[in-house]
Amino acid sequence: MSIEWVNQAIDDLRAWGHAREVEVDADEVRLLCDYASDYLNVNEPGDFTPETFDELLLSIYPRKVIAPPESAPETVAAARTFVDYLSEAGAVPEPTAALMRDRLDEIAPRMPEALADPANFGMAKSLFSSIGPESLEQAVAIPSGEAPDLGEAPCDCPGCTPLPAARLAAREDLVAALEGVPMLAEDPLPDTGDPLAGWAGRVAHLAEAEDGYYDLFDMLYRLQVRVPVTVIGDYLDEMAEEGEADLGAVLDRLSWCGMVQVTDDTAELTSLAVWGLREHYLSLGLDAPEAPDLAEADALGLIEGLLDGLPTELAEQDISRWLSGRAPGEAAAELLAAASGAPAVARGIAVTIVDRLGAEAEPHVRDHLGDQELRPHAIHWLAARGLPAPQLTQEELLWVSVDMLALAMPAAEEDPEIFAENMAASGPPAHMIEEMWRVDHPDVVEVLELLGRSIPDGTVAKAARKAAFKARSRAIR
Repeated sequence: MSIEWVNQAIDDLRAWGHAREVEVDADEVRLLCDYASDYLNVNEPGDFTPETFDELLLSIYPRKVIAPPESAPETVAAARTFVDYLSEAGAVPEPTAALMRDRLDEIAPRMPEALADPANFGMAKSLFSSIGPESLEQAVAIPSGEAPDLGEAPCDCPGCTPLPAARLAAREDLVAALEGVPMLAEDPLPDTGDPLAGWAGRVAHLAEAEDGYYDLFDMLYRLQVRVPVTVIGDYLDEMAEEGEADLGAVLDRLSWCGMVQVTDDTAELTSLAVWGLREHYLSLGLDAPEAPDLAEADALGLIEGLLDGLPTELAEQDISRWLSGRAPGEAAAELLAAASGAPAVARGIAVTIVDRLGAEAEPHVRDHLGDQELRPHAIHWLAARGLPAPQLTQEELLWVSVDMLALAMPAAEEDPEIFAENMAASGPPAHMIEEMWRVDHPDVVEVLELLGRSIPDGTVAKAARKAAFKARSRAIR
């Protein structure tokens, strides 16, 4: 997926909606754009056609997204708003937009049925909706575009809120960027032979000045995505001791200092700011890791790098560049080989990336039908593309259900309430849980114990705890 055009489209859509006082469901439109990019070869807004919405809303969306049938009108409404934007922005001619609106009128009454029909579900959705809508289909989460909460500055204790890995620009690019900083034109850096050392001193001074910018810089460094300027304004207002902060003046000053880049209605740290802040954090004794370029790694390095943690936008860029450097079959072969015998979370990341590949990778995916751990995933991949595939046996169905729940365990532990809500809405049936103890999976005990703690239905939760006891006893024998 090309995240650049999607991000730009969402930014432009928000600005369009704000100017016309039109409510925009940016998250829903982003999801549609993401799937159109991933599965329908849409590379820019102008590539949308009436047929694109047919595939998205009646095929891909029901297969990929866990959503109740009654949510269909919201999705269709978001699509209609997007069509209005496409027309007014000149991305598609008005006659095409009119055909899109007609097609959405036809889709609207059919989409609830499509969302409710289990025959439309992909394996992940049909079996593992309890895990959450992005656990298999999108293990590396794409930024939602939701305005982040900047209301409370984070604790700078490294034990409380570790800093994320930061992607640094090349040294020569950073030195060249210094030439474009207005502040340095008026107040040059001292000639010490190392201009970046002087720049690090300037950043430290700006961060620790009495203006109160440290918390703002720190929050932007942690987010590492473009932030709506209105959110920054709200944050500055809360930080102000009295009255409202002059947002325009603050952004102008930070731009003049070379710390912030403002584009349309969003702002983000410059590459110079990221580099300088990391140097400042290191000088304070904080752990400020540098994000490696995973696009240059082998498949195992890519998976391990993603497991180590990376801001989602950087992760998406690395995945896209990693895939672009390989033929689909080669990428599938490398990823699946790295996933074979790996823990569930690593296997889930590999399978998620393979799911982005087209039918050209079929021979290499089919090669793994003989691998017990990868066979269910390979079957799902083939079936999702309408390619010949064997049926899952009951034993395989149970194994992969445990595997996908094992993939969900870290997120479930982090936010048990959301996991419990998902389980209540569409958790595995009791008869499946009762049989899971028989599965030869290294995480089966932990999975069943998680279900026993999380399932709101007392009877089903008791069945999970009983199955966990059986699985533990089986392992001891």
